[in-house]
Amino acid sequence: MMSDTESEVEEVVKPIAGIGTQVFGKWDASEVTCKDPGLAPYINLTTVGVPHTGGRHANAWFGKAKLSVVERYINKLMRTGNYTGKKMGAMKAFEGALDTIADKSGNNPLQVFVDAICNAAPMEEITRIKFGAVSQPKAVDSSPSRRLDVALANLARGAQQGTHKSKRTLKSCIINELNKASAGDVTSYAVGKKEELERIAASAR
Repeated sequence: MMSDTESEVEEVVKPIAGIGTQVFGKWDASEVTCKDPGLAPYINLTTVGVPHTGGRHANAWFGKAKLSVVERYINKLMRTGNYTGKKMGAMKAFEGALDTIADKSGNNPLQVFVDAICNAAPMEEITRIKFGAVSQPKAVDSSPSRRLDVALANLARGAQQGTHKSKRTLKSCIINELNKASAGDVTSYAVGKKEELERIAASAR
């Protein structure tokens, strides 16, 4: 007979999409679980070969939901900086970062990546509502798709900013950002941004 606490834990921890696939041909996605039940259906780790689809889902509504979060993160690493448009460079940096995390921790690095996404996804944001000429901020709940977008963008931006005016490589900055975010450390750029957004939203309720 399971206690209420054990049943609650089983409800929260859910396997995510990507069963039977190996990311970069090394790590099994079926071992990864998501502790956030809202994000679990949206985190897709299904990867066939190289994570490069060439934007085939770009013109479809919610087409990005079919993309692997690995590819989406790599795409966001290319937004600014020295890796603009250099997908192979960004891909190798991310793969090398996962290799290093696996060597140091001995665990599946995809689990660290998914935990980082869960800890960096904001629950609330603010929007502005106009009453005549007066604009007033109001707190709104973020949809799961929006939460995933913001988390991936902030994780990538945090890794990029670590390389600015520094001798550190993108690979080492990705490792640093993912490790901090997966542990829920507020010194992580993504977790800090999440806390800031939720604090502003709480004051705008």
